[in-house]
Amino acid sequence: MSGVPRYLLAAAIGAMLLSGCTSPPGQPREGSEPLAPNEVMDFGKLYTENCAGCHGVEGRGGAAIALANPVYLAIADDATMRKVVANGVSGTSMPAFAERAGGMLTDKQIDVITTQVRSRWSRLAKVDAANLPSYAPKSAGNVSQGEAVYKTYCESCHGPNGRGGPQGSAITNDSFLALVSDQGLRTFVITGRPELGAPDWRGNVPGKPMSDQEITDVVAWLVSRRVQNPGQPYSVSHYAQHP
Repeated sequence: MSGVPRYLLAAAIGAMLLSGCTSPPGQPREGSEPLAPNEVMDFGKLYTENCAGCHGVEGRGGAAIALANPVYLAIADDATMRKVVANGVSGTSMPAFAERAGGMLTDKQIDVITTQVRSRWSRLAKVDAANLPSYAPKSAGNVSQGEAVYKTYCESCHGPNGRGGPQGSAITNDSFLALVSDQGLRTFVITGRPELGAPDWRGNVPGKPMSDQEITDVVAWLVSRRVQNPGQPYSVSHYAQHP
């Protein structure tokens, strides 16, 4: 090093020091500042913080249905999914996430969630050969026929009158019916709960998928089992007579 001029040595050392520090001491590096909540556009972060608590890690299901279920993604179009995320479902545990509806997400963030759920988890090849029922009912349901449909397709798992059985939970339970919408019931019947071992509309009776009308009818029967005051051991008239 004795033959190297001091000014060149000093310049080299300075360059080495500067290469490890692109901003003045005490100043944050470019890109290190945390994003404001409404600026986050990463699907993984948005899903984890807003959806995974109910719909499970990677959409595999939890307290709510699995969003990674290809049957669900085949019957629910983009507009339907976006509406549910933005506005929630009144009377259920699904909240509204759009800022204009009292939530915390911007329209762009909701777009990221809905489009990425489909692009990451939709596997239409598994259901495109099936005669898919419609997401929403096409006609009114018949309660008496729905009871017969229940006995054919559902009773073996969920027990007589939907009170629960060895392979399925109670689905005429007051609290359950109070927390799920009519459309939610229809969605359950069509998509099943594969994460819980519950088959979709094709698998309740081998070789005999439910028809669209049978789905509509059994949902009508389930809806007819709702009570006005869920969770109360006595009717309102009982309280009036026994204050």
